[in-house]
Amino acid sequence: MLTHAQLTSLGVGRRTIDRWLSGGRLRALHRDVYAFGPRPLTKRGKWLAGVLALGPGAFLSHESAAALWGLGGDRPQIHVNAPRGRQVRPGRRSGVKVHRCRFDPDEVTVRDGIPVSTLARTLFDLAERSEPQRLKNAWDEASRLRLLRVPEVAAIYERHPGRRRARNRIRPFLLAEQRHVEDTASPLEDRFAAFVVAHRLPPPHTNVLIEGDEVDAFWPAGRLIVELDSWEFHAHRAAFEQDRDRDTDHLLAGYKTIRVTHRRLSNEPTRLAAQIRALLHDAPYGSSVPLRMKLPYPEPNP
Repeated sequence: MLTHAQLTSLGVGRRTIDRWLSGGRLRALHRDVYAFGPRPLTKRGKWLAGVLALGPGAFLSHESAAALWGLGGDRPQIHVNAPRGRQVRPGRRSGVKVHRCRFDPDEVTVRDGIPVSTLARTLFDLAERSEPQRLKNAWDEASRLRLLRVPEVAAIYERHPGRRRARNRIRPFLLAEQRHVEDTASPLEDRFAAFVVAHRLPPPHTNVLIEGDEVDAFWPAGRLIVELDSWEFHAHRAAFEQDRDRDTDHLLAGYKTIRVTHRRLSNEPTRLAAQIRALLHDAPYGSSVPLRMKLPYPEPNP
């Protein structure tokens, strides 16, 4: 994909460009933006073409930026932010929605070779335009992908006091994250123990061996395992993959596994308790302490 300026810098003149266009070697995507050959563009190719159509300083933004970051919500229309004062001729760039929002330099980056608003700024812009559930989905996905940097979102929140709609919608997420940070000051094991008592769940065995693996909490009657996932011990890809592989081995051996994080204990304790209670009641008839489970202490005599 090339612009007219890039072709000119390579010594390709207007007549040659016109000849290549008429012969099918070049294909016009937007005014002065071309692709080679008839092959259809990928989604990323269309995004890049839309950015190039608006010239230097333009970048992908809003819903299109969210899609590039992997937060879902892609739309056929391509959203591009262009510098103020740039002239745009109506109808010349079909399918491109032009925005004129003010951006600071550190709110723009490059991803997959495409200039785009940073993830933090993208979330802030989505807050102004999206329904609350759409924003929540994007926020949760950014967190799941390990891309969310809450201090960066907070900095943009403070930087744009005039964007009241966006600020009002993003504020609850920032407050919830602040509470989450406070919660993580307590060990996850202590929080889970308090959670079990508060929701009147039967006390589990802790730190026992199941199929040769030590698990954090275990209910023998329900053959239910709970693993406590803290960021410090499960942040890297290898640990993530190993945990899921172990969960599969336990499932094949007849055990169910729930993974619990600080965030789940903070955001959805009632739902988590209901899930655990339902899985305990779903135990097969006659199930008891499995034969291959090893307790870290002697079993009492009958």
